[in-house]
Amino acid sequence: MITAHDVSVRIGARELLHEASFRVDAGMRIGLVGRNGAGKTTLTKLLSGQEETASVIEHTGQIVRTGEIGYLPQDPRTGDLHVLARDRVLSARGIDAILRRIRKAEQTMATATGDAQVKAMERYARLDAEFTAQGGFAAEAEAARITSNLGLPQRVLEQPLETLSGGQRRRVELARILFSGVDTLLLDEPTNHLDHDSIVWLRDYLKTYNGGFIVISHDVELLRETVNHVFFLDANRGVLDVYNMGWDAYVKQREADERRRRRERANAEKKAGALMAQADKMRAKATKTVAAQNMARRAERLMSGLEETRRADKVAHLRFPDPAPCGKTPLTAEGLSKSYGSLEVFTDVNLAIDRGSKVVILGMNGAGKTTLLRILGGVEEPDTGEVIPGHGLKVGYYAQEHETLDVERTVVENLRSAAPDLDETGVRSVLGSFLFSGEDADKPAKVLSGGEKTRLALAVLVVSSANVLLLDEPTNNLDPASREEILAALRTFTGAVVLVTHDEGAVEALQPERVLLLPDADEDLWNDSYLDLVTLA
Repeated sequence: MITAHDVSVRIGARELLHEASFRVDAGMRIGLVGRNGAGKTTLTKLLSGQEETASVIEHTGQIVRTGEIGYLPQDPRTGDLHVLARDRVLSARGIDAILRRIRKAEQTMATATGDAQVKAMERYARLDAEFTAQGGFAAEAEAARITSNLGLPQRVLEQPLETLSGGQRRRVELARILFSGVDTLLLDEPTNHLDHDSIVWLRDYLKTYNGGFIVISHDVELLRETVNHVFFLDANRGVLDVYNMGWDAYVKQREADERRRRRERANAEKKAGALMAQADKMRAKATKTVAAQNMARRAERLMSGLEETRRADKVAHLRFPDPAPCGKTPLTAEGLSKSYGSLEVFTDVNLAIDRGSKVVILGMNGAGKTTLLRILGGVEEPDTGEVIPGHGLKVGYYAQEHETLDVERTVVENLRSAAPDLDETGVRSVLGSFLFSGEDADKPAKVLSGGEKTRLALAVLVVSSANVLLLDEPTNNLDPASREEILAALRTFTGAVVLVTHDEGAVEALQPERVLLLPDADEDLWNDSYLDLVTLA
């Protein structure tokens, strides 16, 4: 359970939240919504205890936590990437440690002789009994069910985290948290990187979850089917509006509340205007000065007692510039292959990206889509084959986990390094169009939400004048209005695009000519029958 009392949150001069009080109890399934940058991610980090010592985050009020809390951040990072994915999941209940000791005892039994072998057998028997007493076999089966339903096959679970894609690592973290059996869940965009079947399973899981949870999501169906409370964080007012109702009822109530606010404000403005007009007339007479002042104060009280009406949310205006001139085929890949240890990701990928061409890469999770984009973008080296740059090639790479951003540098510094020819006014102008103005442009990238990091990464692409865009899940973490902006930009961009996405709308906006299917590296002309694979891949 979590109790928040008079919590205010500030980053620099901007107040994200003002004196909010609320509880998260067992059975409360809360959808936390608001535009990108409203402060949803910052609030959940504070509730989890992860952001309490961050120097750039100021907060007042009291947050009390009872019971265990499981927090899924947008960009999960783990300390030891050499750990097997399966052990990372099992570590939520401490089962991984005893399993490692059991495996070590098994190895010793197989190789040792004499007394050493006898001792290893005795140690194995003790560990096996301990594992059984702790319900280890049932827990293993439960973890296997969760990982399977989240699209993590056995071969992936046997790999170290460092060999997994960003999407696979995120699903491992989600599986770990769901397996942990904690009292309260804080889930920040949990459907990112999930295929359709996994999203359906997650909805059913959350609908029957006995504890309390807060979920940040732009997946309306997830919110509609799972939540019984909605918290709306208004970026313009810095207020948390609490609706003790499900999603559909919330949408109707929010609109009704806003109509009431507008009506009350219009009536108050009319009355205040009449009072001020009367006060102005009375001020002309010396004997009426005090009465005029009283009328003016009544007009001010009328306006000050009103709830603020919501201003329309600002949206980043995204338009890719004309691409830099280039030759007929600015990017070619020949015979690319990639393996991690004994795991072969893909082999013999051949791909020619012609000027202005549009290509979609499809494949199941773990098929190597992100790895291929990283190789094409020069971030990672292939095991075999080569990437051949053509005349005038300028690549713009958008990474799904925002690895291209330097989180230790500020927003301004990130854009300035991508566009060294832009003067300070130009840099600030571009950032302003992406809703980074004033002190927001000077804060470090590490405090940005997933949606804000997406906007910054897109701003970097805009100033790059790239003629080949490599886009890996570019609509993740975006609110509906911001998503529409990037889809509109895709429709009008005249350069070449290679796209990886689970978003059907992004594919339809791109209008691709070709599709590359991984891991088999089969290339085909695009037709709409491939749309069925987009959300499943």
